[in-house]
Amino acid sequence: MNLCRIAFLLVVLAGSAANDLSAAKRPNVILIYTDDQGTIDANCYGAKDLITPTIDGLAATGVRFTQFYAAAPVCSPSRAAVLTGRVPQRAGVPGNVSSAPGNHGMPTEQMTIAEMMKADGYRTGHVGKWHLGYTPETMPNGQGFDSSFGHMGGCIDNFSHFFYWNGPNRHDLWENGHEVWRDGQYFPALMVEQGRRFIEANKDEPFFLYFAINLPHYPLQGTDKWREKYKNLPAPRRMYAAFVSSMDEAIGELLGKLDELKLREDTIVIFQSDHGHSTEDRTFGGGGSAGPYRGAKFSLFEGGIRVPAIISWPGRLPEGEVRDKLCVACDWLPTIADLCGVELPKRKLDGVSIVPVIKSAEAKTPHETFHWQTGRDSWAVRSGDWKLLGNPRDTSNKAPLGPNDKLFLVNLAKDHTEMKNLASDNPDVVMRLQKQHDEWVREVSPK
Repeated sequence: MNLCRIAFLLVVLAGSAANDLSAAKRPNVILIYTDDQGTIDANCYGAKDLITPTIDGLAATGVRFTQFYAAAPVCSPSRAAVLTGRVPQRAGVPGNVSSAPGNHGMPTEQMTIAEMMKADGYRTGHVGKWHLGYTPETMPNGQGFDSSFGHMGGCIDNFSHFFYWNGPNRHDLWENGHEVWRDGQYFPALMVEQGRRFIEANKDEPFFLYFAINLPHYPLQGTDKWREKYKNLPAPRRMYAAFVSSMDEAIGELLGKLDELKLREDTIVIFQSDHGHSTEDRTFGGGGSAGPYRGAKFSLFEGGIRVPAIISWPGRLPEGEVRDKLCVACDWLPTIADLCGVELPKRKLDGVSIVPVIKSAEAKTPHETFHWQTGRDSWAVRSGDWKLLGNPRDTSNKAPLGPNDKLFLVNLAKDHTEMKNLASDNPDVVMRLQKQHDEWVREVSPK
């Protein structure tokens, strides 16, 4: 065999080996979790008065969901569900946890995505909001994250990094369990800096980054650039819009690091809001939008739990496609495990892998029935197109609720606005769904 032939074969073998290594490389994962973002509040979801090129770009290079649900209409239980793959009640976080130091949150016996990924060799990072515990063992470093930077409570002022909403006022900025001071520095910019640093440090090994950006949660502190851009919008939409675009820009700067390092096609990016928009006084009484849907944050009407959600992995998953199947935040943990070849926790999960739905519009919904419970007595169950709400609350104030609305039945295929109560016309459906929910409550209640 001549030298040219040998050299050619060596090149071929080297290329083959490189391809095998490339094929065996496990993908990175970035889970972007926004805070109080309304159901339609991105351009790709129909909000034509908002500028959101980063979110729109994810939709253009991935799969966008139109019936994706948070597992709760408030912050802590929603976050517990996405990180454990379990409904909030089973995850041990049925409601919001305290924003004060020294208070426990999600029980440490829970298994988070970070712990699952870390056990399989992934580097794990948290950046942003936590709101799942304020003791060393329940803060991020105690729940599977190699590194953590952010605030432990429900919200902070983005420049002083103080929590002002339930006295006494207290500073809340932490790095790996140690309090740090960055007076006057814009927190979203600090998040981008920390997120890019994490990606750079782990560019040669698989990583999982939980980028829990605290926008557009109050206080609505958009940048000068975006406040000027939206100055002609009416209040409070202009304050909210400036914060949404500030958020979108920050996410774009984070993802730009993947492009710099040529990691974009090696990285799964998941995007979701934790629940619907706020109508609280602290957010000027609103600003966000659920479009045609009734409800907002704190409500189990669609506007409180139907959220924007996208998954993007260019070259590996469908691009520019839309899915209308019912999926929920609990599904991300098993979906990530499926896509990354990681072993699932050996425990009861409420989420299932939605890879079949992502890959095919013909796939069936993984959840024929799903349940929600919030507060002392507000609940909902969806089964097919039917949805029954118990003791509903309408934080969007679209219509009054009367004494005959304690049980509120809708058929979402016929009326996604949820404006008419069909309970009195369908007593058999009410009885069936109420029985299913009672059985679910018994199952998930602490024994």
